[in-house]
Amino acid sequence: MFEQTQIQEFKEAFTIMDQNRDGFIDKNDLRDTFAALGRVNVKNEEIDEMLKEAPGPINFTVFLTMFGEKLKGADPEETILNAFKVFDPEGKGVLKASYVQEMLTTQAERFSKEEVDQMFAAFPPDVTGNLDYKNLVHIITHGEEKD
Repeated sequence: MFEQTQIQEFKEAFTIMDQNRDGFIDKNDLRDTFAALGRVNVKNEEIDEMLKEAPGPINFTVFLTMFGEKLKGADPEETILNAFKVFDPEGKGVLKASYVQEMLTTQAERFSKEEVDQMFAAFPPDVTGNLDYKNLVHIITHGEEKD
C-alpha cells in the first residue's frame, strides 16, 4: 500500500503526535498536537469525532491503516487544501505569509530559507501579506491559475 519512505514519514508523524510516548494517540495527544500547531481552543467534540474514526486505540498500525483508507483514491488537491485548512479555522482561504514561513521552517520536514524564498517568488503574498493558499494549491496540482 505504501512505499518504505512513506511508512517512515508516517512513523515520524505518529511519533510527533504521540506526545506522551506511550505508543498510542489519545485525546490528550491530539489536544497537545493541535496546541503545538497553534490551535489551542479545539473543542472536545472535534477531538472525539476524530477518535471515533478509529476502530479502537490508535497505535501505529491503526494510524497507518486509517491513513491508507483516507488516502485511497484521495484527490491530491483536496488533500493539500485540507492540510492548509488546519491552520485556517475560520476558512478564509488565506494565511499570513509570515505564519506560513514560520510553519514551513520550524515544523515536520523543514524547508530551508532558500526553499521558502523560491516558493514566495513563485507565489507572492498579496499587498497585505496574505498568501492565497487555495490558488497556490490549485497551481501546485494543476499547473495553472484558477480563473
